Amino acid sequence: MPRRLRPTPLEHVVDGHALRARLSAAALDSLGDEIAQRARAIEILKQALFRGRMIAKERLENGAGGLETSRLLSGVTDEVITALYDFTTVHVFRARNPTEGERLCLLAVGGYGRRTLAPYSDIDLLFLRPYKTTPHAESVIEFMLYALWDLGFKVGHASRTVDECVKLSREDFTIRTTILEARRLTGDERLAVDLKKRFQDEVMKGTGAQFVAAKLKERDDRQARAGASRYMVEPNVKEGKGGLRDLHTLMWIAEYLHPVDRPEDVFKLAVFDRREAKAFIRAFDFLHAVRAHLHFTTGRPEERLTFDLQPEIARRMGYGDRGDAPAVERFMRRYFLIAKEVGALTRAFSAKLEADNFKHEPKGISRFLPGGGRPKRKALDVEGFYEDGGRLNIDGPEVFEADPVNLIRLFKIADERDLDLHPDAFTAVTRSLGLITSRVRRDEDACQAFLHLLARGKRSYRTLTLMNDAGVLGRFIPEFGRIVAQMQFNMYHSYTVDEHTLRAVGVIGDIAAGRLADDHPLAVSIMPLIEDREALFLAMLLHDTGKGGVGGQEKAGARSARSACERLGVDRLKVELVAWLVENHLVMSDFAQKRDVSDPGTVAAFARIVENPERLRLLLVITVADIRAVGPGVWNGWKGQLLRELYNATEAVFRGGRGSDAAASVQRHQEAVAEAAREALIAGDPAAKGWASAMEDAYFSAFKSEELKDHAALARRAAIQGGAAAEGQVTPGSNAAEIVIAAKDRRGLFADLALAISSLGGNVVGARVFTSRQGQALDVFYVQDVTGAPMGCENPRALRRMADALEAAGRGETASFEPRRGAEQSRTAAFSIAPSVVIDNESSDDATVVEASGRDRPGLLHALAQTLAQNGLSIQSAHIDGYGERAVDAFYVQTAENGKLTETRKITTLKADLLSALEANEAGAPNTRPGLKRARASVAR
Repeated sequence: MPRRLRPTPLEHVVDGHALRARLSAAALDSLGDEIAQRARAIEILKQALFRGRMIAKERLENGAGGLETSRLLSGVTDEVITALYDFTTVHVFRARNPTEGERLCLLAVGGYGRRTLAPYSDIDLLFLRPYKTTPHAESVIEFMLYALWDLGFKVGHASRTVDECVKLSREDFTIRTTILEARRLTGDERLAVDLKKRFQDEVMKGTGAQFVAAKLKERDDRQARAGASRYMVEPNVKEGKGGLRDLHTLMWIAEYLHPVDRPEDVFKLAVFDRREAKAFIRAFDFLHAVRAHLHFTTGRPEERLTFDLQPEIARRMGYGDRGDAPAVERFMRRYFLIAKEVGALTRAFSAKLEADNFKHEPKGISRFLPGGGRPKRKALDVEGFYEDGGRLNIDGPEVFEADPVNLIRLFKIADERDLDLHPDAFTAVTRSLGLITSRVRRDEDACQAFLHLLARGKRSYRTLTLMNDAGVLGRFIPEFGRIVAQMQFNMYHSYTVDEHTLRAVGVIGDIAAGRLADDHPLAVSIMPLIEDREALFLAMLLHDTGKGGVGGQEKAGARSARSACERLGVDRLKVELVAWLVENHLVMSDFAQKRDVSDPGTVAAFARIVENPERLRLLLVITVADIRAVGPGVWNGWKGQLLRELYNATEAVFRGGRGSDAAASVQRHQEAVAEAAREALIAGDPAAKGWASAMEDAYFSAFKSEELKDHAALARRAAIQGGAAAEGQVTPGSNAAEIVIAAKDRRGLFADLALAISSLGGNVVGARVFTSRQGQALDVFYVQDVTGAPMGCENPRALRRMADALEAAGRGETASFEPRRGAEQSRTAAFSIAPSVVIDNESSDDATVVEASGRDRPGLLHALAQTLAQNGLSIQSAHIDGYGERAVDAFYVQTAENGKLTETRKITTLKADLLSALEANEAGAPNTRPGLKRARASVAR
């Protein structure tokens, strides 16, 4: 990190006296020529503004703080605008003997009024008049605004009288906040004084409760628009939760309830103790620095810390790689820790606010409304704790000092009684974290209270989130503390690691309560059969604690899990079960999504890893929760179907008994399912008998009875209309359209079908391949459009065109491909992605498994499938998966002799050809913004 620079005096950057002297000289040199006067003045002001901004930028890059930078930019802008005002009123529209009505005052409002200006922020100005506008005032305002626009400012402005400001402030809280922050720049001082006095007397007095309620509602609405979690991995620095606007809201409220002369004086108010004031300033300084770097880097008012900007901002702020932690992830962790601190400040401030303004039965700080009397205090049967207006409070910090275990009990009681924490209690917790020592972490009562809350709590997700926000969870479970605010630099994860983990725990809680029966029927149905809920919740809480650890995520996670469980006093068998679950928490999703679950060998291999039904049940629930908690849209019905197939097949193995042949058990299970499905299909559609007899057993466990019937009809249609038929549909709630094609099988068919989909802007997110004994292929594709929505969801004709294109491809008609860039492609430009190819001859008895991984893009599936065809291989099944910017596609392939690819020379050639296709894909990746470099994408899941 660069060493902090001392603040520089403004006059060393912009000399206001010299600037005005140059403007006066220019005006006199061009006397009588108004156009030349104006042009000279604009040029002089541009030079001053440019010099000021460049000095601010250089100082920022050399270690100046964010607050200093924003104040320096504000000061430079002050000098330029006030010099322009003087030039306008002295040399252009001079009123030698101004009347009372020609008085004018210029005020800065908004962020500019607070003296915190970002490089490309709007500047908000208020032209204050005593009465209705005069021709002189109109001329001055018009000249100044055009000049400011020519200087490159984006100006928000208003021209009002004092009466109008007071009247509009009463009616509109946005205008009220604007006037609250107003700062006189130049002009008639009496007008500014009059406005301030009348605003305090006629608007602010007696309306504190109303203003607070309005500002907090405004904050909640804003956060709902920007993203409700402060741990979104592409945060909005200004508007997002835990960002600058949250701090502004606290400042507005404090300043409204306790008026001060200058915004910075807010920090000296009694509502902030010394520690909180320092935290407030620290957060402001960091966030303003990030925002200034964003503006300077992009050359525009960019407020979102997007993936492509994160590495560059990390570099500019002095972060470097440290061990296995990349600079970008270290920087983003610091960002999220600051956002977390902003949340704690909000609660602490609310506690102070409540001391003066009482509430009735609130359930969260966003419902702040001062009441007319003190909330009711209700004693509890636990010494030191009481219910205060519907929330849990404590007698004082001495409750924790006397017995630090109370720091854990507090949250257990809150969960049992379904109470939020009182801000006083929350603040006392954050100030008592040092009491959580190694002795407390091993205390039996503390451990039992925590385990009860985790595994049997009423609302574990909410309470654990409170514990995390307060800093208790990471302090009590140090293994979890290591992943607090940790971010993974990839597009797959939408949240920080700790937020993802707590959401996954919450998903399990919802599954256990039966709230997700529609989305996860199997998980909900087996949850009551799980014998050890404690092991389940512990494994979920600790499943990602190995990220960034030595030996890889899984091994490091297992070590962390053992350490945490042993300290919590968990018995040895449970410790080993939790460690096993953590080490293998990705195994089920890998088998389901990257391998052929209809292959008995695949199921047998998975069954050998899992070993017993209890582990299978635990692993299914953990896998579902883990995927669902990654982010919006990651879970889908297609993944659910694959997991159910793998679970049912593996369960059949275990039903066969310990001594039975696993593959044979899977085979018998598939035969039984297929026999029942064939009989049902033929009974409902006698014409489907030939189709039902020709299809392999594994096909029947993959689809519902109605789908089987539709497929048989499609196959008959294909025979009638030239050898191919396709149909598409968008199922409500699905994230991809399903397109089914029946066609005569041939080498290269899958590649041609993939090309047809890509040529119309489709992106394949899943595929299933089946071939009948008569040589007819039935391929099922799950397709999204370039925006990530189901293909044809807005335009059904697009889905029909794609089905027609697939029919043409199925008949052997060639399609042309023109790459189309989707919204996601430009986001992937931020990442450097190393391609890889794995050739596996062990996972299947009769096919070679080829797994290719690289940058995802339209047309990639076709390129890979075509490469396989050119190497003389036919695709038996395809398994398409993606992790944000990275595609991971697995193919089961056979040679022309229907065997595995075993020749070393051919394996080497295939691997080289696939890598060439993937590397060409990486070389042709979309460009980042000018001047930005790619950073290595995290491969952690």
